[in-house]
Amino acid sequence: MISVLAFGQGKENKGKFYVYWGWNNAQYTKSDIRFKGDNYDFTLDNVVAHDRQSDFGIKYFNPVEMTIPQYNFRLGYFFHDNWNVSFGIDHMKYVMDQNQIANMNGSIANGSDFDGNYQNHPMELTEDFLMFEHTDGLNYANIEVRRFDNLLRLPISKNGKGIDVNLTEGIGGGILYPKTNTTLMGQPRHDEFHLSGFGVGAMVGINFTFWDYFFIQAELKGGYINMDDIRTTHSPSDKAQQDFFYSQQNIVFGAIIPMFRPKKQINF
Repeated sequence: MISVLAFGQGKENKGKFYVYWGWNNAQYTKSDIRFKGDNYDFTLDNVVAHDRQSDFGIKYFNPVEMTIPQYNFRLGYFFHDNWNVSFGIDHMKYVMDQNQIANMNGSIANGSDFDGNYQNHPMELTEDFLMFEHTDGLNYANIEVRRFDNLLRLPISKNGKGIDVNLTEGIGGGILYPKTNTTLMGQPRHDEFHLSGFGVGAMVGINFTFWDYFFIQAELKGGYINMDDIRTTHSPSDKAQQDFFYSQQNIVFGAIIPMFRPKKQINF
C-alpha cells in the first residue's frame, strides 16, 4: 500500500523533530573571480576549482575532529505530517586549481612584480601570485522547506514496525560564511571567517527509516552561490567577488525525535 506519511504508515509526524549528520562530495562550475584593492583591480576568467576530500579515518567519527571532513548537519521540525522546515550547515571545501592558466583583465599598481595593465592576458596562477581556497570551509548556512512522502513500508516485527522507504524534496536559501585561505601577490596569508554572500538550492533524496526512529538518507543537491564580499588580505579594502553553481552528493545518518503527546482524558 502506498501512503503519504513521512516516517511510517499510520504515523503522525506533525510536531516531530529530526536531526542528521553526514558527508558530501561537491562540484563547482568555472567562476570569474574579481580581486579589488587600493592599488589593483583585475578579474580572472573561468577559474577552475574542486573540493578537497579528507582521507577516510577516525576523524570522521571523533567528536574533536569530525568537523574537518566535508560534512552536512541539519535540524528539522515537522509543522505538518508531510512538511518540515529545517536549519542546516553544508560544509563544503573549494580549492582553486594551482598553476592553471586563466585570462586576466585589469590593472595592478602596488609595487609588486605583477604591476601592469592586462587585457585577455593568459596568466599562470602560480603560488607567488595567488593561492585561493575556502577550505574551513565554504560554509553554507541555510533554511529549507522539505516534503516527505512514504513510498513503501516493509513490516518486520509483529507490531508492524520495520523499514520505511520515503521520498524527500526541498528548496531553501541562506548565507555563505567561509573561512577563506588566501595569499595574494606575496601578501601575508589571510584565513578568517567572514560573511561573504548568499546561496540558494534545491534537493531530492531517498530515505530509509528503521523502526520509526533512525534513518539513512542519500541526497542530490544543487544550487547557486554568490559571494561579493570575500576577504583576501588583512586589509579590509582588499576583497574578491565570485559566483558559481554547485552540486553535492550526500550520505547522512539521523534520528527522529517524537514529542511527548499527553493522553486524551476520558470522561465517564
